[in-house]
Amino acid sequence: MKLHDLQPQEGAKKKRNRVGRGISAGQGRTAGRGQKGQGARSGGGTRLYHQGGNLPFYRRLPFKRGKGFNPLSRITYNEINLDQLDDLPPGSEVNPETLAEYRLLRDPLNPVVILGRGNVKAALKVRVHRISKKAQSKIEAAGGSVEIITA
Repeated sequence: MKLHDLQPQEGAKKKRNRVGRGISAGQGRTAGRGQKGQGARSGGGTRLYHQGGNLPFYRRLPFKRGKGFNPLSRITYNEINLDQLDDLPPGSEVNPETLAEYRLLRDPLNPVVILGRGNVKAALKVRVHRISKKAQSKIEAAGGSVEIITA
């Protein structure tokens, strides 16, 4: 095989369609542009993202996400206050699994944050994703321990 023997594979090269060259060519008269209107004119057509007077999709998106401009990457936490942990027995472990058993989580897939409203009497072992400084100090003052889940 030599260089002059090389040819493109069958069907790889397609002849371009020459429009507007008579009715027998199949693309005569309106040349595939249809009847009158914006698309039939030279330079016609609309800009990108034009939706015929509707509010464009990319401007509608923030409203579809909820009120205002909510970031897509926002982390929604399950907020648990100390007064909700008041009834737990001393020495019990507080983690996302046990909180789900006590039906204290809105969405078990979201991470958990402990906030400082209320007081805690029992010594608890707390393993959560986030905790406020006030809540941490109250738990440790009651003889409990706090561990942050990183994953």
